[in-house]
Amino acid sequence: MWLTWTLLLVAVGTEIAWGLSLKALSFYHAGRLFLALPLVLSLINMYLLAHVMRALPAGLTYAVWTALGTLGIVIVGAVLFHERLSPAQLICIGLCVAGVVGLKVLS
Repeated sequence: MWLTWTLLLVAVGTEIAWGLSLKALSFYHAGRLFLALPLVLSLINMYLLAHVMRALPAGLTYAVWTALGTLGIVIVGAVLFHERLSPAQLICIGLCVAGVVGLKVLS
């Protein structure tokens, strides 16, 4: 079971990298070679997510993946790309984390 959760966290990491790679392409005007990066990350991400869903319920897997992926992109986007976060946004992020923890604890 630990391997399954580890793979889910790796899938979350590739989701964060995917989202940030898209932002980086638009932010830094990277060359055509870097266009392949989001595609490769997306393929890896979907493979891992499908593999994890064999062992965990789809709803739980998807909720953890989307919430933690969103959280990671918001935080790293704020650090790397100087995106502003309002207090209301920070509260909503906290609610997302609380929801994921609640799903894990109650499952």
